[in-house]
Amino acid sequence: MINVLNHETRDTLAWINEPPQWQFTEQGGVIIEAPPEADFFCDPSGKHFASSAPFLYAPVKRSFELTARLTVEMKQQYDSGCLMLYVDSDNWCKLCFEFNGRAASIVSVVTKDGWSDDCNSEEIQSDNPYLRINKVEDCVSFYYSPDGEDWRLIRYFGMRTPDEVKVGVVAQSPKGSGSRADFSFVHLTEPNEESRF
Repeated sequence: MINVLNHETRDTLAWINEPPQWQFTEQGGVIIEAPPEADFFCDPSGKHFASSAPFLYAPVKRSFELTARLTVEMKQQYDSGCLMLYVDSDNWCKLCFEFNGRAASIVSVVTKDGWSDDCNSEEIQSDNPYLRINKVEDCVSFYYSPDGEDWRLIRYFGMRTPDEVKVGVVAQSPKGSGSRADFSFVHLTEPNEESRF
């Protein structure tokens, strides 16, 4: 598992919706300030479509594992930090540490052909959980852990992708005036390759 935010690999990263404020940390992490109303969502009712949240990513092959530990400034409902797998604006998925209006929770969204499937999994007590996306060919697994050792499967689904996809971290504040997501590290592994993240 390689830290994808180390000094040697940072130049390989890119942004979709680069925010006005963000910074790499000395400890090998990244802090992202989500602007007001920043979000990725394709409401199946057709009422709300957004692709404005800041997304820091690396290009990877079809099979990979991305793990991060994060804390989120939870001020308003849906403020969150997420891991995202992105193919294009109509096909992507994310695993989020999110404020549901009452408590911190784990939320997943799978978007295919321009429509999102949103699943609120569970409320959690941890202030800085670990999230993980594991993809093997066309099978994707989402995991959550309070300590980086005891992992819980949140969602398992299929997603056909091209040979290269974008994976990384997202900060969101869909209904709020902005929020901060602090990813203390982001680790990426690919089969038989060193990470570029």
